[in-house]
Amino acid sequence: MDHRARLDDERRSLLRAIAVRDADVAGIVAAREGSNVDDEHDPEGSTIAFERTQADHAAANARRRLAAVEAALGRLDDGTYGVCEVCGEPIAEGRLEALPATTRCVRCASGRKS
Repeated sequence: MDHRARLDDERRSLLRAIAVRDADVAGIVAAREGSNVDDEHDPEGSTIAFERTQADHAAANARRRLAAVEAALGRLDDGTYGVCEVCGEPIAEGRLEALPATTRCVRCASGRKS
């Protein structure tokens, strides 16, 4: 499996997702500017504050995932990709396929001892 290509693809996808989420937040803020809407008491649906919070959380989650992917790319560069940060053993290929930015083997991720 080409881990670099997969991580690069995921990085590009996350950058696009972040751009969309940031645009969503900007749109919500722009819609609210100059408005005297009392959306907190509108029985018709969710509030602008709720929508902004959801968009902010989605963007923050994408940024966290992007940081993990970029760290994994760094580990590829320095030769430590696929090595558990806790026990130093190799991370199973199947785990890397499922979670390409993972830093721990199954045993260490689950907290099991030997």
